[in-house]
Amino acid sequence: MSMTDPLEEEVAEETRPPHAGPLSQVAAALVALAVGVAGAIGSFALGLGRLTQPGPGLWPFAISVVIVVLSATLVVTGRGLEDTERFSKASLLTAVGVVTLVLLAVLLPLIGFEIPSLLLVFVWLRWLGKESWRSSIVVSVVTVAAFYLLFVVLLQVPLPRLI
Repeated sequence: MSMTDPLEEEVAEETRPPHAGPLSQVAAALVALAVGVAGAIGSFALGLGRLTQPGPGLWPFAISVVIVVLSATLVVTGRGLEDTERFSKASLLTAVGVVTLVLLAVLLPLIGFEIPSLLLVFVWLRWLGKESWRSSIVVSVVTVAAFYLLFVVLLQVPLPRLI
């Protein structure tokens, strides 16, 4: 028995972008498969270690293998699914999110984690989340300060940083 209102389901279905088709479903699965394979190769290069003494690449490798298996399953079964959507303005917002994460990864070793992290959280809140300027600034500063305290001060993780 569904707890949702049928009218709400109908409105949600009407506002949903049209189905992109089986080719898009398989293409998306192939992209995820490539990401999983790249992650597995990269994490293997870090060193897997042993189960009793795991290396830095063990967990990323395990996650990458899961991504590869699930993506391969979608490549095989994806032609019959209808849950992909055509690219829309919402797709561009997702692309902005991915680009900002890549920029964070590029800037992190160059200028530390404080400024890129602050900018990432701010951009995500202000432009992707449509939050107010005030809440975007406050939440960004508090979030980065909390991460600094947790990882740098308490856990003593050697992050690249300015402070």
